Amino acid sequence: MTVTRTQAGKTPKKTSRPGYVETPGTFGKSRTRKSVIPVYDDSSDASPSQDEETSTRAESHKLSTNGSANGHLVEKATSFLNSHTKREANGSINGSAKKEVNGYLTNGINGHVNVRSKLIDGWEPGTDPRIDTSGHFEFGGTPGVAAIMTVFPLLMYYMWIGATYYDGKLPLPKEGEAFSDFLRSLLQMAYIGAWPSAKAWAMYWAFFVFEGALYCLMPGIWTKGKPLAHANGLRLDYYCSGMWSWWTTIVLALGLHFTGIFKLYEIIDEFGPLMSVAIISGFGVSIVAYISAIYRGKQHRMTGSTLYDFFMGAELNPRMFGILDFKMFFEVRLPWYILFLITTGTAARQYERYGYVSGEIGLLLLAHFLYANACSKGEECIVTTWDMYYEKWGFMLIFWNLAGVPLTYIHCTLYLANHHPSTYSWNKYALAALYVAYLFVYWVWDTTNSQKNRFRAKDSGGAITRKAFPQLPWQTVDNPKIITSENGDTILADGWCKCSIDVTLRAVC
Repeated sequence: MTVTRTQAGKTPKKTSRPGYVETPGTFGKSRTRKSVIPVYDDSSDASPSQDEETSTRAESHKLSTNGSANGHLVEKATSFLNSHTKREANGSINGSAKKEVNGYLTNGINGHVNVRSKLIDGWEPGTDPRIDTSGHFEFGGTPGVAAIMTVFPLLMYYMWIGATYYDGKLPLPKEGEAFSDFLRSLLQMAYIGAWPSAKAWAMYWAFFVFEGALYCLMPGIWTKGKPLAHANGLRLDYYCSGMWSWWTTIVLALGLHFTGIFKLYEIIDEFGPLMSVAIISGFGVSIVAYISAIYRGKQHRMTGSTLYDFFMGAELNPRMFGILDFKMFFEVRLPWYILFLITTGTAARQYERYGYVSGEIGLLLLAHFLYANACSKGEECIVTTWDMYYEKWGFMLIFWNLAGVPLTYIHCTLYLANHHPSTYSWNKYALAALYVAYLFVYWVWDTTNSQKNRFRAKDSGGAITRKAFPQLPWQTVDNPKIITSENGDTILADGWCKCSIDVTLRAVC
């Protein structure tokens, strides 16, 4: 009778048979699965197979049959990471060891390590800076930028038609008017009122070339840009002549107006044609910039999508004559000077017609003057901004600086230019309060940007202090409190930034 464990409470003894020789079997072998972290020589071209399995089984014998795997796996994973990734392995590695070392360690039967370097200004160290390896797309990728490049120029015409032919109201079909007839009427208005005339081409490009000459010829200072990681920390030299270019532009514009050579209100009279010239120029310059960068081999962070790369730009730092930086030139002199000159032309037209300039026009003139003046007097602070050191010179920067900014931000001026002052007159006390409020907001905005950008400049060793008009109190924060980011960069956490991280945007809005 055979006695079971259940019956006897113990394992029965094996029956002994003298002279019997047992045939060897496989049931006595240790059965272990392949190691969760394969160990093999990366320098070998052959894939891990038999040698790996042998090594794996040998390793598995070191484990106890119940498998105290946690501590052993941690030890193995640490050794593996040190020898293969040269990374510090911190974290928990249990049965499905998962580790973050600027990437991740995935564990399984075919376990592997996928380590990715940290991106620096959109560039992955060790890779070709001409290729974008981030896989990230702005604005919805190719479909998004295609929509922007199509819709925004049409929106500019639509807004101009509303300001010019619809008394500042939204252009909509009349009652009973077919939509096709409505579209046809819009096209006719644009064709008649915004045809890019020869005069408009001459006005626009004469100004363009003149400002380019001032950039190179006016007195200025040199400053250093932010270190470029992909170029081994290279810091480009930037020539800042904005302050003298700005005042020269004002003096010459007033001289042309008062001598009768060129009346400033002709800018208002030619607004439609000038807008068309600016739109065409935006596309044209963008095409030339893109083709030129590819022809000269100056591509940077290219995704491989032609339309998307055209929108974002191909070249990071386009320059001419060793002094004219196109991004710096387009950033200040073209959009904000045009904006100011249009408002100045509106004030000149109003004075000629009525013998005075309304308080409302005066407020806009003050606002546009202070903004353009701030950009000019603090031009050396611009070199540390996102547009200068990160964004490429493509349609986004070119079109909006040539057309989008100066000819859409100006619609408040267009409305006042097309109406008698009595139709928009404010209470004088309310208007005076608005002047005071604006000056306070301007001070906050100007000094916030000054504090932020001078902090950046000092942090990179390129701080320059200039005595440009107007000198405002609290432009610089001495010994500021800072926040150190994970990648070692420092962030200003003092001055106006201590009050609100987005105080600049709140001030502008």
